[in-house]
Amino acid sequence: MTSYSPYLEFNRNEWSALRDHTPLSLTEEELEQLKGFNEQVSIQEVEKIYLPLTRLIHLHVVAAQQLHQSTTCFHQHHAPKSPFIIGIAGSVAVGKSTTARLLQTLLSRWDNHRKVDLITTDGFLYPNGVLEKRGLMNKKGFPESYDIKKLLKFIGDVKSGYPEVKAPLYSHLTYDILPDEAAVVHNPDILILEGINVLQVSKDAKLFVSDFFDFSIYVDAEESDIERWYIDRFLRLRATAFKNTQSYFHSRFANQTEQEARESAAQIWKEINARNLHENILPTKRRAQLILQKGPDHKIQRVHLRRL
Repeated sequence: MTSYSPYLEFNRNEWSALRDHTPLSLTEEELEQLKGFNEQVSIQEVEKIYLPLTRLIHLHVVAAQQLHQSTTCFHQHHAPKSPFIIGIAGSVAVGKSTTARLLQTLLSRWDNHRKVDLITTDGFLYPNGVLEKRGLMNKKGFPESYDIKKLLKFIGDVKSGYPEVKAPLYSHLTYDILPDEAAVVHNPDILILEGINVLQVSKDAKLFVSDFFDFSIYVDAEESDIERWYIDRFLRLRATAFKNTQSYFHSRFANQTEQEARESAAQIWKEINARNLHENILPTKRRAQLILQKGPDHKIQRVHLRRL
């Protein structure tokens, strides 16, 4: 007897067939701009995986817009436009940012939802000064390192249709919050919220970030692959961004040999990122409506879609 699964499972070819006639509205040059650091995504991957996904989300957005109109007619009270909110979760170095940027670009080219904004939860980390005071610098990315109240206030205001909502910005160069800068969200049709923590829950909280989501995605891969991608990315950063004297990591890693840098990256992965993955991120995978399962070459091999 086959055990029940809440997900429908598709291999690459089965999922690709669901594209139907969704047009490819992305050029090779645009794709190069959207790729993450050390991320490998081809235009064929966009056609096979992201166009069917874009079509699916489009159907959800249109249905939500129609339901909003019908509900407004029912209760006879004007309600502001409520943006469709997508959450994207997954481990460090798994490729969430590239997935988010691709979806933002592709979804913005549908007539029903031209305005698509993207916010990352990095901006809702506590500033380094606060983390240092609380002894949390080595737990950056863990749930306790985020200002969850501020994040909930932000997403609640967006969902309520406020005309202008600000989100704090984070610099990966200085590894800290930019105190005088903010991203401004102006009542979008779709908001994509990307971050390792967006599907996490707490026994002590009555409201979760994911309560505001209309659709959620978890980007998944074998831990050994993610670790390898993380170390490869670290080595590339050592040879590029870490060379900048303004970089938080300049004095720590820029002058290391390749072997020393590889050992440092492996240690950081083991002591921080792998622990966060097992304790806080991976347990949220089955809360997502859709899981993108990557293979060793970054290509998505299987797609799991939650049954309605």
